[in-house]
Amino acid sequence: MSPGEVRAANEAVAGTNNNASGGGDGGTGGTGGTGTVDPGTGTGGTGGSGTTPGSGNTPGATGGGGGGTGTGGGGTGGTGGGGGGGGGGSVPGVKAGSCAGFQNQKGITNSTITIGNSSDISGPVPGLFTGAQQATKAYVEYFNRTSSICGRKLQLVTYDSKTDAGADQQAYTKLCDGVFAAVGSMSAFDSGGAPTAQACGLPDIRTAAVTLARNECTTCFGVQATGKGEYQNEVYDYWRRTNKAATEKAAFLYLNAGAAAENARTQMAVGRKRGMNWVYTAAIDVAAFNYGPYVQQMKSKGVQFVQFLGAYQQSARLAQAMQAGGFKPAVLMYDPSIYEPGFIKQGGSATDGAKFFVNFTPLYEHQPELDLYKKWLQQVAPGAQPTFFGLFAWSATKLFVEKSIQLGGRLNRASLVSAVHGTNGWTGGGSHAPMSVGSKHPPTCVRWMQVKGGTFTSLTPKYICGAYTKA
Repeated sequence: MSPGEVRAANEAVAGTNNNASGGGDGGTGGTGGTGTVDPGTGTGGTGGSGTTPGSGNTPGATGGGGGGTGTGGGGTGGTGGGGGGGGGGSVPGVKAGSCAGFQNQKGITNSTITIGNSSDISGPVPGLFTGAQQATKAYVEYFNRTSSICGRKLQLVTYDSKTDAGADQQAYTKLCDGVFAAVGSMSAFDSGGAPTAQACGLPDIRTAAVTLARNECTTCFGVQATGKGEYQNEVYDYWRRTNKAATEKAAFLYLNAGAAAENARTQMAVGRKRGMNWVYTAAIDVAAFNYGPYVQQMKSKGVQFVQFLGAYQQSARLAQAMQAGGFKPAVLMYDPSIYEPGFIKQGGSATDGAKFFVNFTPLYEHQPELDLYKKWLQQVAPGAQPTFFGLFAWSATKLFVEKSIQLGGRLNRASLVSAVHGTNGWTGGGSHAPMSVGSKHPPTCVRWMQVKGGTFTSLTPKYICGAYTKA
């Protein structure tokens, strides 16, 4: 990131984090440079210019009419019909386009715009991305209570991609035929539906696109942006600055399936370029239960830095195996997927000291958009906990709504894809770091967190911004 881009990132989230304090000074870091950002004030310092670009649900049956949510295939809207003049809807800070010339089309009737969500609900890890689907439902409920798009409410149909590429493809075949757009979807095997979505021109505004195939789909966009073989520098630069000795004896373990296996290769390559010395790497089968042999290998090689890529359930299993084996490296690092109450509940005291990065406001803090998500989540799923994936699914639905309102009478699948393609620096109302949704590059600002005393707490109170690197 250039100094000007870091300043722009600060300004993009200015004044939205109620817990934030003053701006920070820019760090020094490696080649990519760093800048410390306070999203509450937007006055953080700036870092260097950086190097190159990088970043880790069940077909059902009928939806109801008149807005709201349902499960299943959803029908197709007729053609013709249309809106008169006037604005497209009322959302604070969004300039509504004229509704003149609005045409009904696939997924759009005189009263509703049908959208769909396909996420991993069942599979080897039950409920893996339930939070993404719940958050999409929550935003639909919120929107239908407060606004409309050219007089039309939202209707949501949901599918289970079953942690399986084939199920993802099947769900997207139904979405192509039955909805106007897919919104907030999340799957560990999202390559399955990518060609299908592109072939039918379906706008697919996802929680995240986690495989190369999904990123290459020209109608698919991840709001938690990732790059094509790219990863964010600060994930490694931070540790190279703060505990260089540990990074000289590092291990990388990952689940040997889906996006985890693909992204692990990218992250290990970028890590090497940022100075990490991987003395041990291992791909772990999803069905593996005993992680003890991997722990023994790390102990024998003198590993002091451990990175793991996988679901929080396997992350907790690794932490328990390390505790049982008496292995405590200087750094145990994960990605944001462990930011779930289940990680601490399952792993217990073994999770204490674990470090992880986030590109969003910590879920226990107060920030207007984050608070809105948490409030409406309780309306659709009482007792549900806010999640990392849920926050970005909420952001994805917000992006869909804002672009649709701005387009007004010009709204169709192609115009929506074009509008999202031109969207960069998206912060989801200040709830997360700026995301290059349209250009599909990974975020460059991170905050570090840890597990301490059985609680998720901040390690760095502000975003630290750098650049990204291509593997």
